[in-house]
Amino acid sequence: MNKPLQAWIEGVGFCAPGLPDWASVEAVFKGTDPYVASPTCLSPPDRLPPAERRRASRVVKLALALGLAAAENSEAHVSTLATVFTASGADGHNCDALCAQLATEDKHISPIRFHNSVHNAPAGYWGIATRSMAPCQVLCAYDASFGAGLLEALAQVQHDQVPVLLIAYDSEYPEPLFSKRPVPDCAGVAFVLSPARTARSRAHLLVRPTRDSAETLNHEALETLRQQTPALRALPLLRCLALGQSRAVCLDYLSPMQLEVSLSPC
Repeated sequence: MNKPLQAWIEGVGFCAPGLPDWASVEAVFKGTDPYVASPTCLSPPDRLPPAERRRASRVVKLALALGLAAAENSEAHVSTLATVFTASGADGHNCDALCAQLATEDKHISPIRFHNSVHNAPAGYWGIATRSMAPCQVLCAYDASFGAGLLEALAQVQHDQVPVLLIAYDSEYPEPLFSKRPVPDCAGVAFVLSPARTARSRAHLLVRPTRDSAETLNHEALETLRQQTPALRALPLLRCLALGQSRAVCLDYLSPMQLEVSLSPC
């Protein structure tokens, strides 16, 4: 990265256990509402046709909800937004079901399960739901997936000079996989990033590499979520955005390289 990457945040989407949207996590960071832990609640993906709606997994519902919330928050047209999807894994429950089936004598896999097992399934459902023909990238970098997605989205914004929707998400695994990958529940964040400041801009981002230690949160429950869910490595950045703070935070990436993200509210 020869020079910092930059963009303006136009819209935000958020979902996590006990925090169904951006307004809820914003209120917790501001201290106006307490954090109350509860399972992530996902709404039916109404934009999908009935057949696809029935087949949509939890991770698909999550990714669609995050992207649509960020786009609505920014008043962007979803059908024209370039997208970057990033997740540390795919559909945990589907993965468990496939492994269980392959461990039996009958190793025939359901076509729908196979269809939903690929890493870019949420991006495919997004295209169906929004009728988008815009460019789409799907990434995975294990625990560094949020940072990888952020860099990819910012590079596209800066190179192509178009708005990009970044959707970072993770889903839980049931046992016995959960004991090896203890992601507690569905959670994620989405940003609409713009190459230029507009009337809808919330803050300016400037990202450069660093070897500093990643920032932690002084809120025990949210810090636990940050550590357990790769997509929520974005929480220190969201705290600054919620509080309107102009400062730099260090986010996890591929050690020893981390990301210094400077945020300046508009």
